[in-house]
Amino acid sequence: ILDTARKTRPGDGSTHWSVRALAAHLRVSRTMVHRVWQRHDVQPHRVERFKLSNDPQFEEKVREIVGLYLDPPDRALVLCVDEKNQIQALDRTAPILPLRPGLPERQTHDYERHDTTALFAAFNILNGKVIATCQERRRSREFIRFLNHLERQLPADQEVHLIMDNDCTHKSAEVQRWLKPKRWSRFQFHFTPTSSPWLNQVERFFALITGRMIRRGTFHSAGELEQAIYGWLAQWNGSPAPFIWKASADVILDDVRRCKELTRTGG
Repeated sequence: ILDTARKTRPGDGSTHWSVRALAAHLRVSRTMVHRVWQRHDVQPHRVERFKLSNDPQFEEKVREIVGLYLDPPDRALVLCVDEKNQIQALDRTAPILPLRPGLPERQTHDYERHDTTALFAAFNILNGKVIATCQERRRSREFIRFLNHLERQLPADQEVHLIMDNDCTHKSAEVQRWLKPKRWSRFQFHFTPTSSPWLNQVERFFALITGRMIRRGTFHSAGELEQAIYGWLAQWNGSPAPFIWKASADVILDDVRRCKELTRTGG
């Protein structure tokens, strides 16, 4: 049962086995197939996606960023920075039907699109607090505006480490001019490897605010959306929760090596 589910496909062109199809193919009961799958945690109906980085400095960057998470510098701030771009203010064409016993909350599949906003955020890894602003677009000039906002919010004598991805917004000539020379000793940029957003903790925060407020929200304008975002951020910062990073660089690198070996062998 396990070998057939893992190593073969149905002869009718389907991409994976179902309990009924495998039971019929092997001439056993559906209960037996279900019991074996459940015991060994085999779920042919599920699929997950992955992306392997081809960054030549992958190991060096992983060790640098994980080192900041597990052993941050004394008397320094470590902030994870990124932008959630093109957040759409969506207005449903009919009122949302509320949650009822036996029925989930229901909303129409169609909606009216309004303007968009971009959320710039810096997540403090030590206490979970977030410094954020909403802006119309995501460009170098908006990113510099956000950096200026950060500079005003943070203690003037504190060293700041900013973890971010390799987007051109973060590496433009304008940003480099902002960084040098007077801010070089205070602000230090650390870039994640390419195709590795999972190394940036602010992405986990973006998933939270999307799932809890943005995705199911109804907004009549970008301004209303931004006010809702600021309100949610105020509640979050009232009782923030940092994410606890446990994986060492060695563990991550070993997992990546094994994954690459599997892609080569097809195992």
